[in-house]
Amino acid sequence: MVRTMSAALLSLLAIAGSANAAQTFQTDYSITLMGIPVGKASFTSVIGNETFRIEGSLASAGMARLFDSTQGTTSVSGALSQTGTTPRSYDLNYRSDKKTQRTAIRFSNGNVTTTENVPPSRPRRGDWVHLEDGHLTSVVDPISSTLVRADSPAEVCNRTIRIYDGEMRANLRLSPAGSPQGGQVTCTARFEPVAGYRPSRSALKYLRDRARITIAFAPLADTGFYAPVDASIGTQVGTVRIVAQTMRTQ
Repeated sequence: MVRTMSAALLSLLAIAGSANAAQTFQTDYSITLMGIPVGKASFTSVIGNETFRIEGSLASAGMARLFDSTQGTTSVSGALSQTGTTPRSYDLNYRSDKKTQRTAIRFSNGNVTTTENVPPSRPRRGDWVHLEDGHLTSVVDPISSTLVRADSPAEVCNRTIRIYDGEMRANLRLSPAGSPQGGQVTCTARFEPVAGYRPSRSALKYLRDRARITIAFAPLADTGFYAPVDASIGTQVGTVRIVAQTMRTQ
């Protein structure tokens, strides 16, 4: 569950640059729970004519460090397409207190070819919804999922994003939350677990059935890409908010 939540947070934090000439962006984010600082993140993204690469880090902060000291790094690279991104490799490494986890996913033409988890996932029994081959086609990793390509702000929210984090397959269904303002648009998001999860888990049931999720996207210059700059996620313990604080072009 820690890996899934780490990937989910990281997936809302990625940022990109120009698709016409390689540019590098450095972006810093704050993460709060009910207004209290609990984490921080930083991402460096390079977008070229046909390829992209994003590297990021996440760490607990503030009062959260008293209960759970977490640090993680992630990276993803792949190709740009007319509809968005096509990842080739995704890696996530994190440490939460004494527990460490590494996840590596490799793709070919949008389909998962290999997944490596270290340590390996434990055998799943009971009501566990197992992954099947069909679940791993036409998917993106949690970081690539944040880059949306659209001709206008009005088209950003009308889509379903198929995400795979190394264990869980889930859909994120975006719908408009209002009219675009100043080129920025806010979507409501519905989280739908597909496979690789246990339906009886209360946290997932809450995310699926009750959580209010909103994501504000802003255009990345004239690239045709949009990226999240403010995300709000309802959880059983309160609202998590992730906000871009600074963005620098290197």
